[in-house]
Amino acid sequence: MWKGVFPALTTKFNGDDTLDYKLFEKNLNAQLAAGVDGVILGGSLGEASVLSNDEKFDLVKFTIDKVAGKVPVVLNIAEGSTREAVKLATQAEKLGSKGLMMLPPMRYKSDHRETVKYFKDVAKSTSLPIMIYNNPVDYKIEVTLEMFDELAEVSTIQAVKESTRDVSNVTRMINRFGDRFKILCGVDPLAMEELLMGAHGWVAGLVCAFPAETVAIFRLIKAGRIAEALTIYRWFLPILELDIHAKLVQYIKLAETETGIGSENVRAPRLTLVGAEREYVLKIIRGGIASRPSLPDYKKL
Repeated sequence: MWKGVFPALTTKFNGDDTLDYKLFEKNLNAQLAAGVDGVILGGSLGEASVLSNDEKFDLVKFTIDKVAGKVPVVLNIAEGSTREAVKLATQAEKLGSKGLMMLPPMRYKSDHRETVKYFKDVAKSTSLPIMIYNNPVDYKIEVTLEMFDELAEVSTIQAVKESTRDVSNVTRMINRFGDRFKILCGVDPLAMEELLMGAHGWVAGLVCAFPAETVAIFRLIKAGRIAEALTIYRWFLPILELDIHAKLVQYIKLAETETGIGSENVRAPRLTLVGAEREYVLKIIRGGIASRPSLPDYKKL
């Protein structure tokens, strides 16, 4: 748990705005075939803010059935109240989730004391292992080293999705806590840098469209085959940078469509891309597909 590549899966929609389980399964199978180490549902890329709890639970049940124990299924919690977060956590455990990813409280900017208590209160409600999602750039609350000092006493809080966009934070965490918290890079265009600095895993976005290349980079780095990993990473970087845009959902869903394992359908208020913006993103994606590198036999690493 908390090592390797964990796709933050997109949620697939039909044209009538219902969940597209057939296409979701197609993408899921591509992830499993590539060798991912777990899957995350209902994250930022999964359009969590526009999913009902029932839809999240249905996705959890469906995914657990389809992965059939091959990899752990993790549900993201991004709620405005502790009460609702506890409800999601307890239900996720009942349904068979193997872990939780947790953002600080949504909408209200909690202070140090409130943020720590929020995480601790949810952790008390479940026995599931928890990965803290630390993304102050997009969600405006940083989970500081001082907060982790207090969270370290909770044994089920085990990992952090490192999305501060400060590569040095990997070293700060390791210097302060050793191996107490597993660190997973949460920013695609910083993945190789953070893995080389000691991160244990990668919560990836563009893996949704390019699963084999993502897993290959991770495994090559961990096997010490840095030059091979770097060649793939340099090819991948222009595409990976689509992950740090406000429209990352639309951009990555367009990439999934181009690689044949997704669709552009999003849920309002998001809209599919049009005009010059769509053409610009397509040029990046199609350029990458046209120059897609041959991969070594990374699955044996």
